[in-house]
Amino acid sequence: MTFSELGLRAELLRAVEAQGYTTPTPIQRQAIPAVLEGGDLLASAQTGTGKTAGFTLPMLQRLATGPRPGKRQVRALVLTPTRELAAQVGESVADYGRHLTLRSHVIFGGVGQQPQVDALRPGLDVLVATPGRLLDLHQQGHVDLSRVETLVLDEADRMLDMGFIHDIKKILRVLPAKRQNLLFSATFSDEIQALAGKLLDNPAKIEVARRNTTAETVDQAIYRVDRDKKRDLLAHLITRHQWYQVLVFTRTKHGANRLAEQLSKQAIPAMAIHGNKSQSARTRALAAFKSGELQVLVATDIAARGLDINELPHVVNFELPNVAEDYVHRIGRTGRAGSDGQAVSLVCVDEHGLLKGIERLIKRDLEKRIEPGFEPDPNARPEPIENGRRGQPRGAQETRGRQAPPRRSESDGESRAPRRRRRTRARQA
Repeated sequence: MTFSELGLRAELLRAVEAQGYTTPTPIQRQAIPAVLEGGDLLASAQTGTGKTAGFTLPMLQRLATGPRPGKRQVRALVLTPTRELAAQVGESVADYGRHLTLRSHVIFGGVGQQPQVDALRPGLDVLVATPGRLLDLHQQGHVDLSRVETLVLDEADRMLDMGFIHDIKKILRVLPAKRQNLLFSATFSDEIQALAGKLLDNPAKIEVARRNTTAETVDQAIYRVDRDKKRDLLAHLITRHQWYQVLVFTRTKHGANRLAEQLSKQAIPAMAIHGNKSQSARTRALAAFKSGELQVLVATDIAARGLDINELPHVVNFELPNVAEDYVHRIGRTGRAGSDGQAVSLVCVDEHGLLKGIERLIKRDLEKRIEPGFEPDPNARPEPIENGRRGQPRGAQETRGRQAPPRRSESDGESRAPRRRRRTRARQA
């Protein structure tokens, strides 16, 4: 099947061809016709399978062919959990809509709002936004959402994880009751099903990948190692195997900074991205990483959400995530759109329980390796995981053994999220 067979107009086909795409992915083959029909959609697919084009292309077509109000107003609203994902979606909207007479813009927190206000003033057809900044600008009277025809919730599962449900509800209250709703998620969790039940009207359902599966194109392996030898082992593997474009995950911001500094001292160009970094610093680091100037990018889970890096060859879990589902999201950064990828996890004795949880989730045993010279001490005893949950009841907050209020997404750069108790998981980035 080709894109032309999906019923897309010539201007969009030209843009798709310019991007180098000829054959739609499974999610695109199913989602594009469903969105073009005008009904609601609940779609789940692994990260990197083309979800963005799956809603962007038909959304643009419907905007271009439908009746246009006299004054240009926001008719399509795309909500994303992070700045990086918002920028990625905004870029896709601009690329695919380059031959159409539609205007789009991206707004998110962590940067000055005046340039965003200036961009909104002449009117837009498509607005891509993070929830917090959108609410700020709406409450200040800079955004009119009364004419929205299509609402897209992208990475809806992570928006719920990051505590955006209250902001989403506020936004829904100011949208027209009659509209098309598109909900895209990496997984169909129980929370997503519940949200879909309230938001969507008799939706078409698409699930390209089985729930909580990992891409078959990703080679996954576990290196057993003592906790104090992890940094040296990582440097050794990168140097020995000549790995380039390596995305490394840590649990904490401090850990990301410390690891990037050590790798740089060992002549391995590395930078860290996390919520305490300014947006400009994160943009520079990501640009250097994409261009190949930067060999290693060390990231926390939230900061890495939505990173769009074509054919990323290597992902390393320097520390296993506290929540098993995050393992699937992390390694989904590689092996995208059919490309081969490698996911390596450095696991010490403290993390054996986390590893078992991951293997139960993905329903497979991961290959265990030991690198010569880095053999783990068989007598090593586990210690509590820093900012982890070892020895605490499920759902307990990592720090000081008590529940703490969640913060708004560190990638959204705002702090107006209402205080509430996390129900099942706590995470540090």
